[in-house]
Amino acid sequence: MSDAMFASARSSDAPEAFDDTQPRVVDYLALLKPRVMSLVVFTGVVGLVAAPGSINPVLAVLAILCIAVGAGASGALNMWYDADIDARMKRTRGRPIPAGRLTDGDALALGIGLSVGSVVVLGLFINVLSAALLAFTIAFYVVVYTMWLKRRTAQNIVIGGAAGALPPVIGWAVVTGSVTWQPLLLFAIIFMWTPPHFWALSLFAKNDDEKVGVPMLPVVAGLRETRKQILIYSLLLVPLAVSPSVLGMAGLLYGAVSVILGAVFLGLAWRVWRGDDLVQPRRLFLFSILYLFALYAALLVEKVVGLS
Repeated sequence: MSDAMFASARSSDAPEAFDDTQPRVVDYLALLKPRVMSLVVFTGVVGLVAAPGSINPVLAVLAILCIAVGAGASGALNMWYDADIDARMKRTRGRPIPAGRLTDGDALALGIGLSVGSVVVLGLFINVLSAALLAFTIAFYVVVYTMWLKRRTAQNIVIGGAAGALPPVIGWAVVTGSVTWQPLLLFAIIFMWTPPHFWALSLFAKNDDEKVGVPMLPVVAGLRETRKQILIYSLLLVPLAVSPSVLGMAGLLYGAVSVILGAVFLGLAWRVWRGDDLVQPRRLFLFSILYLFALYAALLVEKVVGLS
């Protein structure tokens, strides 16, 4: 969902020298951004389970694996393209390429190979629509977000968020071979969640973004405007997130979770807007991860136990 979400920082400003004792499998796995991948896979699973109809369990596992591999391929291609700025940012300089443990060619080869493989397997064994959606997701994240938007506009994360919002739509298409309003609603929730989530992060990562020229909203429009936009998007997100229960797509459990956690989300967003410190943005950033996970977990539980 973003290249900065779960990146870890290293204590030294200089890139780490190549260490051939480092288990290379760990570095290749790091290229796939496994923590980001986990949220992508989870929302894809929810889309698959929520879809009407049934699918062979083996094919379901294969489809989820393809979604995971496709997400990992996107991460590897993102790290390949962004290696130059990753080396200059505190929160990303420990990644395998800027740290010297892998080359940009390693990431490019891995990303292309996994992209093609995941899309082809999904198309051959599941259906063409889900494969096309996966291909579009990878291309959108790599070409539209990483190569075009990220370094050119403060709306990078708003438009680019579409890539991270598509996995539940892919999961739905795996089962049904079609796309209806229900998966598009799941898409819309993640799409609207993305700006307040990442702008909260960008408030306390402003120095890194400014140093490498990435025009995140705090860099371009200032901290106060970013805080206001976080509140605006939060006010749009919370009722949207409640709507599946209102529209009959989800039941009482989801409704209760979305209302209660939505109120907390709005409270934190209000504090971000009213404050001028970095404590509240950090709290909102961390809570937003729990919020999205809890929404989709509630929907998953309802579908599994037959509550909706």
